[in-house]
Amino acid sequence: MTSDIKPIDLIEQIANGELVPYVGPATLTGVTEVGTGVAIPADGESLILEMNGGKPMAPRLMYEFPRAAMNQELKKGRKFLEKFLTKTYGERKWSGSAFHQWLFELKPQYIVDINRDTQFQDLFSQAGQAFTLIVGMARISGTDYRFKIYQFDGQDYKEIEQADLDQSLPILFKPMGSPVPEANYVASDADYVDYITELMGGFAIPAFVKLYRQGKRYAFFGMDLSRDTERMVMSDIVYGAAQGPSGYVVNAEPSEKELRFFKKKDLALITMDWQNFIEAASTETAA
Repeated sequence: MTSDIKPIDLIEQIANGELVPYVGPATLTGVTEVGTGVAIPADGESLILEMNGGKPMAPRLMYEFPRAAMNQELKKGRKFLEKFLTKTYGERKWSGSAFHQWLFELKPQYIVDINRDTQFQDLFSQAGQAFTLIVGMARISGTDYRFKIYQFDGQDYKEIEQADLDQSLPILFKPMGSPVPEANYVASDADYVDYITELMGGFAIPAFVKLYRQGKRYAFFGMDLSRDTERMVMSDIVYGAAQGPSGYVVNAEPSEKELRFFKKKDLALITMDWQNFIEAASTETAA
């Protein structure tokens, strides 16, 4: 269904914690490499091209990044993927994102960010603001869990156990990984199979997040929900969401497949991109 809710109302709900922002690749539109002006590879296609030296791969591999990443892992090893993602998001210098700055200023209590970049982490660091970071992991031994928890004290990260959590701090959940404070990623098909299996089993989300997310609604920004992999991850991360609707998707041109998925998941559509959404909200605030 299409929602007639006003952007300013959604912003108020994000600020008061009723609505959880769920952030995808298109929110990085406009971010470029410092010095070269090259756009950050964010969506699946641009990331595949970056990984493959600018050359397209076979059509079946171009369908989504996990497939292409699995192909490269089989040929070059898992370390190749880790080094590629760390160089891309941890070593190259990128300009700030207008979307991330806007959302950060709303001070949400909980953000789900499926990108692997460090935009939000950089904003917390620049502000000297403490927060809790949850980073997704896959195919690791010695533990049933598929995440690490870090507490940032305004200057440094420290890995902590769930029992040591300061629940007053804002939470940034990066299920697909991050290069900071240490590189861990969910990237290839094999990673996703392991991660989604443990996500469904309850071992990829900390207990305090399972409690916090009950009855919440979500605001999806910059998401392409036409791919099964993204939809499976999302469905388990938002488990226990409120009903009627369970969330709002900011998307100017959803596909027919996405529209069917929105209906199935009781998601209301806001037919604009995030840039127009922010602009509309600013206009409503000024009025």
